[in-house]
Amino acid sequence: MTNSVSQQIVYLNGSFLPMAESQISTQDRGFLFGDGVYEVIPVYQRNIFRFEEHLQRLKNSLQATSIVNPFSDDEWLEILENLVAKHPWNDQYLYLQVTRGVQMQRDHLPADCLTPTVYAYTNPLKPVAQNIIENGIKVVTLEDIRWLRCDIKAITLLPNVMMKLAAKAQGADDAILVSREGVVSEGTASNTFIVKDGTLITPPNSHSILPGITRMVIESIAEQQNMPIVEKQISLEELNSADEIWLSSSTKEALPVTQLDGKMVGDGKPGKVWLQMHKFFQEHKQQFIQQLNDAN
Repeated sequence: MTNSVSQQIVYLNGSFLPMAESQISTQDRGFLFGDGVYEVIPVYQRNIFRFEEHLQRLKNSLQATSIVNPFSDDEWLEILENLVAKHPWNDQYLYLQVTRGVQMQRDHLPADCLTPTVYAYTNPLKPVAQNIIENGIKVVTLEDIRWLRCDIKAITLLPNVMMKLAAKAQGADDAILVSREGVVSEGTASNTFIVKDGTLITPPNSHSILPGITRMVIESIAEQQNMPIVEKQISLEELNSADEIWLSSSTKEALPVTQLDGKMVGDGKPGKVWLQMHKFFQEHKQQFIQQLNDAN
């Protein structure tokens, strides 16, 4: 078992090896074209959270891009569980990536029968900082400059990087992306929720947003707790007048936005609906861990 990040073990094309020794070909289409897809999966108390849902999203991305799925569901689970077991952290987050593979002759048209490159590693999953829980984060709105298939979890994330940098340049923690039609899509690496008059609102799944697993969990919790929730398009005007704004992702759960474009959201503190959801989400994780422990 590893004792430090410098001793991390990764999975690469059938082998577990030290991260420092892992290498891919410079002719890999992931390197040359960004021709690949990925997943990020949280691990709580050494239990992979919502594995089936994350794996299904990976398979959807592979199918949409016509990349061969290299493993069965059981094989994926075995690889990821082995990776978790090789590291000392109880809470982790797994990153796994599948590219179309190596093609020695660079060509936009993929060659037939390429062997996918599979890479996976894990890092410690740190809890959300207490300062964020108490004070929230600052966000700006930016024009959504990404491609038209954001439902595919593709490794081609240059626009997201550019918008994250633009947000940082404005002194913000992140950005909420808005289409040219004035419709809210999502954050640079997160889904978006607003609360208005006690109702939780999030954009419906479409090609414009990633079908977030944490977003799905939040919707499920809201329904179980009889919290009013609807899926509908959110206009920029509705975003600006929201009582609360949240950003959700696999590694951050749900973060409260307390400042938007330099103006306070609500009273400038995490809202009461977010505080309820934060509590319910922690309880949901504990129930998930308990159920797995009982099953084992």
